[in-house]
Amino acid sequence: MAAAAAVVTPAGLEDGVSRSRGEGSGEVVVERGPGAAYHMFVVMEDLVEKLKLLHYEEELLRKNNLKPPSRHYFALPTNPGEQFYMFCTLAAWLINRAGRPFEQPQEYDDPNATISNILSELRSFGRTADFPPSKLKSGYGEHVCYVLDSLAEEALKYIGFTWKRPTYPLEELEEETVPEDDAELTLNKVDEEFVEEETDSEENFIDLNVLKAQTYRLDMNESAKQEDILESTTDAAEWSLEVERVLPQLKVTIRTDNKDWRIHVDQMHQHKSGIESALKETKGFLDKLHNEISRTLEKIGSREKYINNQLEHLVQEYRAAQAQLSEARERYQQGNGGVTERTRLLSEVTEELEKVKQEMEEKGSSMTDGAPLVKIKQSLTKLKQETVQMDIRIGVVEHTLLQSKLKEKSNMTRDMHATIIPESAIGSY
Repeated sequence: MAAAAAVVTPAGLEDGVSRSRGEGSGEVVVERGPGAAYHMFVVMEDLVEKLKLLHYEEELLRKNNLKPPSRHYFALPTNPGEQFYMFCTLAAWLINRAGRPFEQPQEYDDPNATISNILSELRSFGRTADFPPSKLKSGYGEHVCYVLDSLAEEALKYIGFTWKRPTYPLEELEEETVPEDDAELTLNKVDEEFVEEETDSEENFIDLNVLKAQTYRLDMNESAKQEDILESTTDAAEWSLEVERVLPQLKVTIRTDNKDWRIHVDQMHQHKSGIESALKETKGFLDKLHNEISRTLEKIGSREKYINNQLEHLVQEYRAAQAQLSEARERYQQGNGGVTERTRLLSEVTEELEKVKQEMEEKGSSMTDGAPLVKIKQSLTKLKQETVQMDIRIGVVEHTLLQSKLKEKSNMTRDMHATIIPESAIGSY
């Protein structure tokens, strides 16, 4: 497991990662190999196969309308939000398949709580999870693959799945079947028998004494046979019958090997002769076809020249009509430009006319309207009232002024009378 490789344990070697003690510190230092970065791809491929064994396509994907993940879905970053949701969904489903009740996480659930619940379930299965929970928030990486792979293994254990030995299909080599008679003797059989005899002789131990005894017996037998050969007792008819019986077995047949270059050369010569024979017939047809095509092209060229000569005046008329059409189009363009200019002037004059009409209507409505006259009358009556009030105030002020003058005059006369002192009063002093 990729995540298991990252866990620091006292073991020396585990999951393809070498570990050694730090000098003077007493801690374990993890030395990851060059292939450890790609180990999660292998784990992800194994995870996909395990999910297929659990029938996740029918039980999970089709029910939730989810797309099947690719073979490197959780190993490479594509869409963190979608990958995290897929991770939580798969983890919850695997936990349920492993026999533990686990609620399906929703889209708006707290991710920290969901991750902590998944890791707690993973630890309850006896699996190690010595990495921070934040590693699972991204939704991809070796830790995500490790968690899902561990849960898939627990689910397979729960359903009682066991791996069986693979059965490899037998590949039969296609060999060219050559009919042969059992009575015929082939070179392959001779070679095989010769090799078997050599192996049998090599396996036996050689005893010199036994070998000397055998050679002595052979010499004695040969000497006896030579004496018998001097006078033959075999019947000629029996000899001929035996020869006829053994003759088929003495026939040697050599099997053709398709890999032999001589066979390829013979096949090339055969194909060459076949191509040459077919080329002669095909060349005649091709020459005939070429002649027919050339004659047809000549006829087409002559007919084309004849049609061009016959339709020359029509072509000239067509060109003249084209020239007239181009001139008419130019005049139309010019006239169209004048019409647009005059249309613009007409629109401006119409706007001015509308403005004048609006002013005339405003003035006419103001002239026929009696509201100003009513306002003037009201103002006059108001002025009259104000003048009357002013007259009253003026009268009151004049009356007050007259009273003050009279009072002042009376005071002056009194003062004048008071200042005249009688002479009799002066003399008494």
